Amino acid sequence: MGVMCIPGYDHQKPREVPLEAIRDFLGNCQLCPLGQTRNQLVFGVGNPHARVVFVGEGPGRNEDMQGEPFVGAAGKKLNALLGEAGLTRDDIYIANVIKCRPPGNRNPKPEEIEACSPFLREQIRSIWPDVIVCLGNFATQFIMGTEQGVTKLRGQMYEVGHFQVIPTFHPAATIYHPDWLELLTADMRMLGAWLAEHPAPDAGVVPSEVPSATCRPERSAEGADPGVVLSEARSAESKDLLPAEEDA
Repeated sequence: MGVMCIPGYDHQKPREVPLEAIRDFLGNCQLCPLGQTRNQLVFGVGNPHARVVFVGEGPGRNEDMQGEPFVGAAGKKLNALLGEAGLTRDDIYIANVIKCRPPGNRNPKPEEIEACSPFLREQIRSIWPDVIVCLGNFATQFIMGTEQGVTKLRGQMYEVGHFQVIPTFHPAATIYHPDWLELLTADMRMLGAWLAEHPAPDAGVVPSEVPSATCRPERSAEGADPGVVLSEARSAESKDLLPAEEDA
């Protein structure tokens, strides 16, 4: 499987490309119309060596203003829920499927996800976590390559290539569906139990059987011709989106 190639990294292994290089490559991204309506691009935040990456849908109003994911009411709920897994914000990394707020907090469009998703994929390759927690339908469907909704998939862990994946509700959804909070809490406890049963490997170690991905330099997304860069982004992905270990 190919990858979105970051200039200066010709043979990209997991954890080789730092998050800062991906953020620099993203620049003032104009790959879709959301670049014209956002206030701030919301790249992601957290521990670059996290064992757990949380993936949400997209920035809301507060995130759009502050440039950081999960800083509003949903962020407060997430902070409280992390304790159920024995985690804090310092332990995890948080990103979204799309980096810019859709106007009026509408659902992201397929073409917006297609334009933005290669950057999330490279963030995950940079961190190379053990577990990915998908918050809501859009994250679940992207990470797992499925059309099923989170209500059918939650409550268990799935193996997707190198990663253990937990689909669960977005914390914001529990504001309107308070009965889902108990289910989300149970999923966080499941995460905590798995982490306790699977101690962290040596820091920075990537399995030797994971090969590098050969690639050619690509242009920055800042001020680029969307048609050109989108075609390059599509060529860097497959239907499964995240690599299994043998073709990372």
